[in-house]
Order: sequence, then structure tokens, then C-alpha cells
Amino acid sequence: MNKRIRFTDEFKQDAVAQVVERGYAVSEVAERLGISTKSLYTWKAQFSKSPRVRSEFADQAAEIRRLKRELARVTEERTILKKATAYFARESQ
Repeated sequence: MNKRIRFTDEFKQDAVAQVVERGYAVSEVAERLGISTKSLYTWKAQFSKSPRVRSEFADQAAEIRRLKRELARVTEERTILKKATAYFARESQ
């Protein structure tokens, strides 16, 4: 059975604020709150960015996914055209 505890965003932000704004050590805050330091570092990375930066990152990620799909399509088209060129070159001889 899954025993993972789900923490609210408010709890996570408060934990990060103790490290970032109040200057406590990550290990100290993690021990006091009963969480792992890895979780606290992850939350710190997540919440230290402003909402505008997170939004821009999401937009860039969507654009990258779109460009990768387009690149795959164009690569496939190029491969088909190369095969057709080779076929017609052999046929004309």
C-alpha cells in the first residue's frame, strides 16, 4: 500500500520560506518538519521561481514538444523523398 504523505502547497511554501527568507539550514528545517532534504530541495526549486517564470517555462516546453513533432514529421518526409529519388534514378537508367 502507498504510504506517501501529500503535503499542501501552502505547507511546501512555508517550508521553503524558512530556508530562503529566514536563513535556516535545509537539513534543520527538514528534520524539524519530518521531511526529507531531497523533498525540501525539490520544493525550493519549484517555488523559488516566480509564477511568470513558471508560465514562461511551460510555454517553452510546449513549443519544444511542438517543434519535436514537426521535426519528426519533416525527417520522415525527407526519408521518403530520398527513397523515391533513389528509385527513380534506378528506373531512368
